[in-house]
Amino acid sequence: MAKITIKETQNPTIIKFEFPDFITRHQSYEYKNIDEAKESPLAQQLFYLPFVKTVYISGNFIAVERYSIVEWDDVKEAVAEQIEKFVENGGTIITENENKPKKMPITVYAETTPNPSALKFVVNKMLTKTAVEFKNIDQAAASPLAQALFKFPFVKEIFMDENYISVTKYEINSWDEITLEVRTFIKEFMENGGTVIDESLLPAATKNDSQKDEAFDKLDVTSQQIINILEEYVKPAVAADGGNIAFESYNEDSKTVNVILQGACSGCPSSTFTLKSGIENMLKSMLNDEQIKVEAING
Repeated sequence: MAKITIKETQNPTIIKFEFPDFITRHQSYEYKNIDEAKESPLAQQLFYLPFVKTVYISGNFIAVERYSIVEWDDVKEAVAEQIEKFVENGGTIITENENKPKKMPITVYAETTPNPSALKFVVNKMLTKTAVEFKNIDQAAASPLAQALFKFPFVKEIFMDENYISVTKYEINSWDEITLEVRTFIKEFMENGGTVIDESLLPAATKNDSQKDEAFDKLDVTSQQIINILEEYVKPAVAADGGNIAFESYNEDSKTVNVILQGACSGCPSSTFTLKSGIENMLKSMLNDEQIKVEAING
């Protein structure tokens, strides 16, 4: 008998019913009503319960969103028992479509970063030529993968560059609880042909190479030197930690370099130390100017 574990989520209307093994090794599914759930006999049965609003099936769990006519404390045990009995009697949870595109073998592994809230998921293929950060699901229109990840209640921010995705989480969950779930989700999403990012949909602010060169040429000499130092010496190091640093501006009067921190660097407890002791000292030395200051305009 499949023993179900009941897990609360950040959303009080949604409860997860976890299985000891994966119940789908393909994509995630979301059903809003009984007609949408034709490929899932179990989901269809759940919709006979009058309080069931939405059913999600992914990885090793079924998540159910309720209407407010009941409280989960009153019904969650009965729902878990119903799911267990359904499986015990040989019921089909999901009918996987055999005509799906042939899978591409994808490997994904997780790396820690200096930011305890961020984890770096490294993939064995190029994901994007353009570093891009999404603070919420509304900003993620260009990335179906980012939009899908934001549906996890613990995902706070997403940063993508080259062959990795940095995920910043809320404190509600520890990485020990969710790393496998996120890694598996990214792997299966990509193996099933999901679009990671459509660079043609990125905001116009993400300039192409010729526009960047033109903007670079219009800058003062010191700003150009700062950009070159950041690109050559700083960016590779912060990329290894799942983050990015972008030049924003240089004020000649105050000798202040403004930068934007992205990915794992954003909100990292050690980022101030890195800016002051690392990057600021490097710029002072390489530009031979002890008055230079580095400030992050987003923290």
